[in-house]
Amino acid sequence: MRRFLPSAAAVACVLAVSACGGGGGGTAAPPTQVSDPSKVSGEVTWWDTTRPDSEGPTFQALIKEFQAKYPQVKVNYVNVPSDQAQNQFQTAAQAGSGAPDVIRSEVAWTSQFASLGYLQPLDGTRAVDKPDDFLPGPLSSTKFNGKTYAVPQVTDTLALIYNKRLLKEAGHEEPPRTIAELKQTALDVKAKTGAAGLALNVDSYFLLPFMYGEGGDLLDVANKKVVVNSPANVKAMQTVADLISSGAAPKPATTESYANAMTALKEGKAAMIYNGPWALSEIYQGKEFTDKKNLGIAPVPAGSVKAAAPTGGWNLAIYAGSKNIPAAYEFVRFMTTTEAQAKIAKEISLLPTRTSAYADPDVQGNPDVAVFKPIMDTAVPRPWIPEGGQLFQPLLEGYQALVGGKSGPADMLKGVDEQYRGIMKDWS
Repeated sequence: MRRFLPSAAAVACVLAVSACGGGGGGTAAPPTQVSDPSKVSGEVTWWDTTRPDSEGPTFQALIKEFQAKYPQVKVNYVNVPSDQAQNQFQTAAQAGSGAPDVIRSEVAWTSQFASLGYLQPLDGTRAVDKPDDFLPGPLSSTKFNGKTYAVPQVTDTLALIYNKRLLKEAGHEEPPRTIAELKQTALDVKAKTGAAGLALNVDSYFLLPFMYGEGGDLLDVANKKVVVNSPANVKAMQTVADLISSGAAPKPATTESYANAMTALKEGKAAMIYNGPWALSEIYQGKEFTDKKNLGIAPVPAGSVKAAAPTGGWNLAIYAGSKNIPAAYEFVRFMTTTEAQAKIAKEISLLPTRTSAYADPDVQGNPDVAVFKPIMDTAVPRPWIPEGGQLFQPLLEGYQALVGGKSGPADMLKGVDEQYRGIMKDWS
């Protein structure tokens, strides 16, 4: 699964909630629980947002296990590209038809969908099993106005992913730990191997480690302040611009940069990228990593303040207008068990959201998960507010202008700040 931005249509709809209207309500009490869950019947349509080639088979195998346990429940598996799922779900929920019973919702979408009345409240239902077992960070993304509207399925953050062979040929046995080291390592790779040092991804999510590294952020939620246009963030944008102008990172295209960076890494044309655990199953398909030991994973390099990356992940949420609520409860419960999360971690290295899953031998036996777990401990929570998903598009447009030479760091952030104030109207 690659990390995508919300579509312009989805953003526009959220900006005019009163015009878009509500979905299935989302405020009614949950239906009475059945006495024997194994006798639940019905048909559950699930919109999955994973990559169908590298991640999808694991989830489809879990569906087969679910249907063996619940033979009277039919699951309709639909893979929806993650750059389309948010807008498609919102459109269907608003229309009152065509929405799935269960959606794999990016953590930033959950509070947005809940605020619009599209999600079924889950407190006290069978969908939420052993809530105290979930890690606090992922669990916090499922809440809106004190109620639970989703269950955490997987969590993630960003790391520096690198080609050990190329770094070694450039004279580096260890990955860079600071931005200064990142720049020098990338220049050494370029000079000594001919490969690009660092392949950048022009995506707002991937810009956040540079901001966090300088002590910056997008919003100060506690004080309801827009802080994107700060000296710390200007310094971060100057860092990104310098990586490009120095040749440490080749100038990226403003579109398809994610695919370009992944291809360059897999083919040995770039030594380093920023990416998350969801990318590993695809990376291992590349010719450079048929020997998995050639892949290195390290924390994102630190700026002048710290090394930190955003908290990401995916939740399972139930459409408030579903006609198969009891079956949907059982499906969400099953897909978020310790056993299901352990299978996902073992096979495709996606990080569990349950504490108990990290004690499972299959999880402990996956070295990629072992590397990412301590990186997750330093991840920065994003603002779990309905407007959270809207923050990325203005930042993307600014990033594209910066990379394209149409705007300098200060002007870029000034423009983003102006757009944020149009979204967060009552913030200072």
